[in-house]
Amino acid sequence: MTEPRVLISDKISQAAIDIFKNRNVAVDYKPGMTKDELIACIGDYDGLAIRSATKVDADVLAAATKLKVIGRAGIGVDNVDIPAATARGVIVMNTPFGNAITTAEHAIAMLFAASRQIGAADASTQAGKWEKNRFNGVELYAKTLGVIGCGNIGSIVADRALGLKMKVVAYDPFLSHERAVEIGVEKVELVELLARADAITMHVPLTPTTRNVLSAENLAKTKKGVIIVNCARGGLVDEAALAEHLKTGRVGAAAFDVFAEEPATSNVLFGCPNFTATPHLGASTTEAQENVALQVAEQIADYVLTGAVTNALNTASVTAEEAPKLKPFIALCEKLGAFAGQIVDDGLEAIEVEYEGEVTGLNIKPLTASLLAGILKPLLADINMVSAPTILKDRGTPFSESKRDLSPTYDSLIRVKVQTGGKWRTVAGAVIGGQPRITEVKGMAFEAAFHSRMLFVNNSDTPGFIGALGTMLGAAGINIATFNLGRVAEGEDAIALVGIDQSVPAALQTELKALPQVRYVKVLEFV
Repeated sequence: MTEPRVLISDKISQAAIDIFKNRNVAVDYKPGMTKDELIACIGDYDGLAIRSATKVDADVLAAATKLKVIGRAGIGVDNVDIPAATARGVIVMNTPFGNAITTAEHAIAMLFAASRQIGAADASTQAGKWEKNRFNGVELYAKTLGVIGCGNIGSIVADRALGLKMKVVAYDPFLSHERAVEIGVEKVELVELLARADAITMHVPLTPTTRNVLSAENLAKTKKGVIIVNCARGGLVDEAALAEHLKTGRVGAAAFDVFAEEPATSNVLFGCPNFTATPHLGASTTEAQENVALQVAEQIADYVLTGAVTNALNTASVTAEEAPKLKPFIALCEKLGAFAGQIVDDGLEAIEVEYEGEVTGLNIKPLTASLLAGILKPLLADINMVSAPTILKDRGTPFSESKRDLSPTYDSLIRVKVQTGGKWRTVAGAVIGGQPRITEVKGMAFEAAFHSRMLFVNNSDTPGFIGALGTMLGAAGINIATFNLGRVAEGEDAIALVGIDQSVPAALQTELKALPQVRYVKVLEFV
């Protein structure tokens, strides 16, 4: 067997290089290559270890004829064309947990810097001014810290804050009450957090749901004098609105490590009173950089030697023998999960997955991982089949999985239940003719193909509804591709699942919800 070869194209520690050598993996250390130099040699390697400097785009991947895995020492993979890598069968891994403590410590440091105006006081003192009366800070002791996002990093920040004798309230739809008690925080809704927190720190990814979580409207709901800390992602805060609040003094202080546009050579917040900034230093400690380097070396070595996959962003652990059998079911699970995740409207409280029939004889671990990734993706960025189960566990969301050898109607059936707002919502599907199909919604049976965009309506089964729905869509210029109906019985609960070719404006959704027969309306997107 040919010895696997790995290229390291960014600066990395000698200890990481030694991991490859000690495990009999041939390794070449060539940091600082140009793109053309990388393209010229990448075809000789099975693995590629990078940090942020190397750009692995479609051109590089086209030349990487032997490449099986890319390992990023760190979290962000903006420098890797993941769709292109996936199309070429190249696994992309990262090290999402190697810098959690460092990032959490930076958030605490920024909290102190903002509360005591460290940056401005330092600049003033070194300028020879000695403005002792100007910098009157606030104590953190006995204050309330609001943590938005209480996952891996957020829970570490909460622990450190509790050590400072602060009270911690947390807003996180995935945080269970049991987990909240375990880590010593009080789980609250966002509106309550805004009203109670003396300081707010954010630890969530940037997604359509979290973008501007501290919008102008939400900033207006905070306590006067609140401190805002952002060491997570730029775009979580309306920077212009925050700047105005800093100028008026309604927000007491703010400290940012990340910005909506980076590098942030200019920003509306720069120069505002009581504002502290650092240039995205959250993961920049010697220990964190060493940790992620060692982790990525171990992960790449594991994969090229044994096929083991860890922290992959575009695949799950599946053997060569299992792959052909699992492929259609994974496609079904991805779509069922996406359906279920998009109807979680009031926080994810619990998940149940049921497998029926022949599918119970397969390796269902990647199927469940696909389902969970689909459920979590609407609210969390960078979710994949490998990371989803871990993230769900970290948040303490109750999860159960069951198998039933026989399925009453289909050879195999997969059912997903999500609890949101105290109520259970259910969707089930099967592989029919090799294609994923929806076979049940809210306990009502029918068969429907997935469409890229679908309108889901729960209504009462009364005459005239279907006509009204079709008329309203037609008037809005929305073409109907598929139309499927289900009901409990005549005149009772019913559903309409409509494949559509155009988006549904918010105003039309409001009109649909106003129809007397309608109980629920949702536009679903399937990639």
